[in-house]
Formats: sequence, structure tokens, C-alpha cells
Amino acid sequence: MKNRVVRWMLYIALVVLFLLHKDFWLWNNPKQVLGLPIGLLYHIGFCVAAAILMALMVNYAWPRHLRDEEIDK
Repeated sequence: MKNRVVRWMLYIALVVLFLLHKDFWLWNNPKQVLGLPIGLLYHIGFCVAAAILMALMVNYAWPRHLRDEEIDK
């Protein structure tokens, strides 16, 4: 039961990350942080969040029968 809840939370996080991918609110913002445009920093953070989410999805949402098949070989 717990694994199913974690899996659904990861799916929801994936949809949220998909919706946040287009940062149209920062396109015309000339502000700079640490010498970099704010839009670039947003995408750096987005890439880090996407990498973490994908690592969590591989660990918790990957189908068991595919993982067990690799172990048997």
C-alpha cells in the first residue's frame, strides 16, 4: 500500500514538473542573480529537480518484473 502511494505521488510530481517546464513568466525579466539571468537559473534548478525526480521514479516506480528479470540473468 505504501509503495502505491509513493508511486502516485511521483506521478503527480512528474505532471507538476511538466507544467512548470515552460517559464513564460521569466522570459522578459532582465534581472540577474549571481551574474546569470534569472531564466537560466530557473532552468538549472528545473534540471536538478528533473534529475532527482527521475532517480526517485527509477527506484520506486519502475516495474518490479523488469527489475527482477535483470537480477535473474
